[in-house]
Amino acid sequence: MEGLVHAVLLDGQGGARPLNWQEVCQWEPSQGLLWVHLDYTVEASSVWLYEQKEVPTLVSDALLAQETRPRVTMMQEGLLVYLRGVNLNPGAEPEDMIAIRLWVTPGRVISTQRRQLLAVNSLLARADQGDAPATSYGLLVELIDDLTWNMEDVVDQVEEQVGEYEEAAMARQSRAMLGEMSLVRRRVTVLRRFLAPQRDALARLTDPASPLSDRERGQLREVADRLQRLLEDLDAAREHALIAQEDLSNRLADALNQRMYVLAIVSIIFLPLGFLTGLMGVNLGGMPGAESHNGFMAFATGLLVIGLVMAVVLKRWKWL
Repeated sequence: MEGLVHAVLLDGQGGARPLNWQEVCQWEPSQGLLWVHLDYTVEASSVWLYEQKEVPTLVSDALLAQETRPRVTMMQEGLLVYLRGVNLNPGAEPEDMIAIRLWVTPGRVISTQRRQLLAVNSLLARADQGDAPATSYGLLVELIDDLTWNMEDVVDQVEEQVGEYEEAAMARQSRAMLGEMSLVRRRVTVLRRFLAPQRDALARLTDPASPLSDRERGQLREVADRLQRLLEDLDAAREHALIAQEDLSNRLADALNQRMYVLAIVSIIFLPLGFLTGLMGVNLGGMPGAESHNGFMAFATGLLVIGLVMAVVLKRWKWL
């Protein structure tokens, strides 16, 4: 069927077998755990979802939603889970996070997404090697674990980038670096926007009221702890980027002020000199020294003396 990304039948012993669409339609709960992964942008996916009597209409609507934020909704029939993962596709920005929606019941998992997610591919690769999850909730926990590991790599890259900018800002002063630091801060903000609610979603899953087993909840607590540490690392990276950006802005402003100060001092010194040269340059009769051979030298000497006097005065006023 168009819109089917993959379908896998898990035997509960680590084994997994890919299914075609006809086998998916003929699936019975007694055969094993079924994982159906769909592209929600294809119309055939929505048609099939709404045809599933075991899937509430509210859940079908949620699996086809365009915009989502991480959350967990516990229902009598199963778990509705929205998750986000970093975008590690070639040429993509990691902070352009990919959403995956899951409807998890004891016998079947239905997930939907639009773009490829590395964590899903990793989970499938392990299933092909005979290391598939035994239960639907175990599959959910392993998927969340993979998503978090991929996030760690991206957060580490952000921290390294911020450190490089801090060192570069100390070595050179460039206004272009201000824009680069702003992009890093934006990147951190976007990542944190989805990681924070994902942490809250994991907290709901670790609640004793959730259908997960004690072992699965314990594994998920470890994942939640790592996710909390990632949020703290992002906060620290954002603070470091902000401090480095403010420090660079202050040093650039100081350098500009210093240049403007020098220009102002030069203007003060040359203001009376310019006045005198303009006054003596008028072509009118009666100008003093116009007929003297030493007039120019006397005038130049006078200008030099005035300039020195202005410099001494500015020095005494501590402007120099």
